[in-house]
Amino acid sequence: MSKYPDTPDGRYFVVRGRLWRKSNPALAEDHRQRLVNDLMSARRAVRDAKGNSDEIAKARRRVDDAKVALGERGPVWWHDGTPDLNRHMIKNTPYVGWYSRLADAR
Repeated sequence: MSKYPDTPDGRYFVVRGRLWRKSNPALAEDHRQRLVNDLMSARRAVRDAKGNSDEIAKARRRVDDAKVALGERGPVWWHDGTPDLNRHMIKNTPYVGWYSRLADAR
């Protein structure tokens, strides 16, 4: 089992029993990489803002903008009407059976 397993539909990965939405797989690789670079730059800006609330707020907006552009936040990137379960505990989702079987296989 990988450290952070992906759900069978590829929409989420699991960290400590919580679902986290993955990036939109339809993004072109070069575009996705630019967005990831923007995200990492914004995260560094949050870290480096140290106590400057205006700079922290600006950097956090940049983080959010990058995550929305990647498809990790905001509107879902799938079109089958399935609700977004981002940040939900897996035990409270339809993935609980899959995850239990995965854990049992270890």
